[in-house]
Amino acid sequence: MTRRPRLYFSFRSPYSWLTVRRLREMVPDLPAEFDCLPYWDPDEKTSAALAERGGEFHYQQMSRAKHLYMLMDTKRLAQNRGIDMAWPVDVDSWWELPHLGWLAARRVGREWDFYDAIVAARWGRGDDICTPEVVATAAAAAGLDPDRTVAAAADESIRAEAVGCLYQAYLDDVFGIPYLKWGRHRFWGLDRVDLFLDTWRTEGVKG
Repeated sequence: MTRRPRLYFSFRSPYSWLTVRRLREMVPDLPAEFDCLPYWDPDEKTSAALAERGGEFHYQQMSRAKHLYMLMDTKRLAQNRGIDMAWPVDVDSWWELPHLGWLAARRVGREWDFYDAIVAARWGRGDDICTPEVVATAAAAAGLDPDRTVAAAADESIRAEAVGCLYQAYLDDVFGIPYLKWGRHRFWGLDRVDLFLDTWRTEGVKG
């Protein structure tokens, strides 16, 4: 099997943050080894474009009880790994802003610099990454043009690229984040990361 693994990540999910952190520890050259695609709750414009392509958004919003559990669980996991974290408060968040900003950063080869700046803002400081001010600050820290990064959601070509990411997620049956797909193998959740790595390496992908 020679196909590259496909990693779906989200700036919203703490489990995605911890998963990407773990993968980057174990696979230092992650960008060269994986196809990485952002996944987020689309706004009306993106949702309409996705539907026009025949796609759907499989993810279902969690209950309050599940959200509270996730809050406690994530803090426990981070503490167990010796990671300091802050818990941001999301209110009417526009997730296109950071995720399409990442796609814009990818066009100039700075997507992981932007990724690091965004997760530092969200999980390190508890900032609202769905505000132009925070995204602009992250873009500047990543060596990007802040105004162009914030304006990514207004760029029709980046919008089309974003729809393509969510359409591929639809084809891959992504229903939650983090999600790894490699050939016929699918792995959902932080607790499947090491199983994915074992499977990937055992079947000789890296050799």
